[in-house]
Amino acid sequence: MRTRMRPFATVLLAGCGLALWAFCCAAFAEESQVVDGIAAVVNGEVITYSQVRALSKDLIDRRLVIQAFKKESYQIPDHIVDERVHQIIRESFGGDRNTFIKTLEAQNYTLGEFKEKELERIMVQAMRSHNVKQNAIISPTKVEDYYKKHRDEFTSKEQIKLRMIMIPGQKDTASAPAQKALAEEVLGKLAGGAEFDRTAQVYSEDSTRDNGGDWGWIERNTLAAPLEKFAFNMPVGRISNIIDYAGNYYILKVEDKHGGTTKSLAEARDDIEKRLIQEEAQGIQERWIAGLRAKAYIKTF
Repeated sequence: MRTRMRPFATVLLAGCGLALWAFCCAAFAEESQVVDGIAAVVNGEVITYSQVRALSKDLIDRRLVIQAFKKESYQIPDHIVDERVHQIIRESFGGDRNTFIKTLEAQNYTLGEFKEKELERIMVQAMRSHNVKQNAIISPTKVEDYYKKHRDEFTSKEQIKLRMIMIPGQKDTASAPAQKALAEEVLGKLAGGAEFDRTAQVYSEDSTRDNGGDWGWIERNTLAAPLEKFAFNMPVGRISNIIDYAGNYYILKVEDKHGGTTKSLAEARDDIEKRLIQEEAQGIQERWIAGLRAKAYIKTF
């Protein structure tokens, strides 16, 4: 049989350095759930049966791909593997071949075994490049649909830098009306130019008192809903009126804010196209691997 070498020699160097152990990470999604358990414990770290099964599935799919490569009588020229080894020595060992060899020996690997593993990696990458053809053109309609359904992905998180003074509605030594009057007095001091942080250190009763009422940067769903509504709608630098909530009195100040903006479709288009191309390639890959599995006899133990 005539050997076919050219289709793969042209695509190897660009992709052979990729980590390929996760090549088929979505495989066997249709398989029924199995009760998990501890397969091993390594220095206190647990390895579960599900992790072992996932790795075994990846290894099975990897072996199917390598078998398919050999069945087609494709070959990888020796110089491709040698170039890959030289690249590893250069990039990971500073060009020191002796250190590389000693590292292999420490891991009970021979140079021949290492080359064999790299050859298999290259085979897998070559078969993937050959079989997973992806469409580089995504229709504008698909891009627009994705944008409409995933606008939150293109919206930055809204955050505010907040300070707060909390006056309890009742204390052992003061009634509710007296506490309300205290809150009004505090608000008056702030309106008269008193510094918010120093005023908070004197009057506030919440956990941020010592820090001058500083809550730092917060996102939505951090505060109780009534307080959040006020805080996120306040202009920067503005001091709120007294907010009566859950029997206590609150005064807020927003020192800064950012986020909460959404990229336009034009701004997000390139990212969306890349994402859809990747999804399409993943689907093609999964169907290709499923086809290899369907034709194979696989027995696990």
